[in-house]
Amino acid sequence: MTTTETTPQTTDVQSAGVAEITHWIDGTADAGHGTRRQDVFNPATGQVSGTLHLGDGEDLEKTLLAARRAADLWAETSLSKRMAVLFRFRELVASHTQELAALITAEHGKVLSDAAGEVARGLEVVEFACAAPQTLKGDYSDQVSTGIDVFSFRQPLGVVAGITPFNFPVMVPLWMAPVAIVTGNAFVLKPSERDPSASLLLAQLWKESGLPDGVFQVLHGDKEIVDGLLTHELVDGVSFVGSTPIAQYVYETGTRHGKRVQALGGAKNHAVVLPDADLDLAADHLSAAAFGSAGERCMAISVAVAVGDAADALVEKVGQRARDITVGDGTQAEAEMGPLITPASKERVQRLVGEAEADGAAVVVDGRDLVVDGREEGFFVGPTVLDRVQEHMSAYEQEIFGPVLAVVRVDTLEDAIRVINANPYGNGTAIFTGSGHAARTFQRQVTVGMIGVNVPIPVPAAQHSFGGWKDSLFGDHHIYGPDGVHFYTRGKVITQRWPHQNDESTASLNFPSNG
Repeated sequence: MTTTETTPQTTDVQSAGVAEITHWIDGTADAGHGTRRQDVFNPATGQVSGTLHLGDGEDLEKTLLAARRAADLWAETSLSKRMAVLFRFRELVASHTQELAALITAEHGKVLSDAAGEVARGLEVVEFACAAPQTLKGDYSDQVSTGIDVFSFRQPLGVVAGITPFNFPVMVPLWMAPVAIVTGNAFVLKPSERDPSASLLLAQLWKESGLPDGVFQVLHGDKEIVDGLLTHELVDGVSFVGSTPIAQYVYETGTRHGKRVQALGGAKNHAVVLPDADLDLAADHLSAAAFGSAGERCMAISVAVAVGDAADALVEKVGQRARDITVGDGTQAEAEMGPLITPASKERVQRLVGEAEADGAAVVVDGRDLVVDGREEGFFVGPTVLDRVQEHMSAYEQEIFGPVLAVVRVDTLEDAIRVINANPYGNGTAIFTGSGHAARTFQRQVTVGMIGVNVPIPVPAAQHSFGGWKDSLFGDHHIYGPDGVHFYTRGKVITQRWPHQNDESTASLNFPSNG
């Protein structure tokens, strides 16, 4: 099969034009044993676009047995051969960016340019994984004692699973699988049930790259499959990205059953704007960070903390930019923002905005009643700006995950830092300022894992690791980068002596030392 012929395994279309979306088990599309089905929607039209096969216990067992067999062989495959697969996979993903973006837009709703950007950010981690000869190097200490050397190396965990969210159906799997696979593991992906099709195209690209069957598999399901992955004896590690309550559940359940777990949770990301900031620059970037992808990003800026005299001008500028955003079907060239993922998401955003208004917040821009011509059944909410939001309001306390920017007013930088540090989340934050002293004070004092200085969405480059603090992360390892390599591997330290057969023994009952 040439690269231009690859198409997603969602093309078994029923008479009603609805695709059957199956699993990918042991190198092939597999309808599975489970009989339950779930509808997949196009959020821009509100219409059902696919029927997803949900796995059951038999499907889980089949998938994990295939993964176990594959992991044993893949771990013994030379690093050069693993690298060759990763390089081919990188080129295949790059050449299928538009197909992947189209699948994302059709099931998630984000605009095509944003979906293509998601693929590009995922590719950065594939490229990092291609540096495995460097990241997997061990250490060697010569002659630590007479005739004794010590060295270390890392080995794969075995079978690992990735449970990924709806908002980045390509990027987040690419944050996990390439690092897991290049380090010698077999990887089982459990994607979101809301936008599952892109994962199957990824599976085909892995196969086309030469990856052995069973090393990358896709198993669709809901809580039944999640619980199975967290408790099954064949699973050695689990990576999760999603909401904080589920992240905590995944971490506690998985670790209780002996798994290594990294679980990334929710966020309430603040951007502090000081009076000395370039307010036009700040307003541009706040609007993009708050309303891009309809706010359905764990790194979206959902709170602007306006300090002192910056507040009035900032609210005016952000409000104008929010009004100018074109909302529509993500496939339309003029659209800058698409719909939310489900009707429930739309209703939740509308409710939280209404509660804020009832509690005394000012609705500067109101997107609750937006209707897109020709897409009246779509799950749209327009950009919304709330001013004079207080910390006790539900719109501040909860992760809205929609196109809503809440403006909190404070008097000083110290007040802004207090607001951020009092929040239970610690994923990302940003500061807009012209003062190096203020920026340095901010970055040292906030209890947040990822910080931007005049950068609104501080997602680290792939050679660093992604992860927050507090209720935004459960576990010791961040995702991708050096932490990703360490998560998917275990270290061994070898202390060795090769004495000459005629050497006199120096064994002693005393505790050994290297003196």
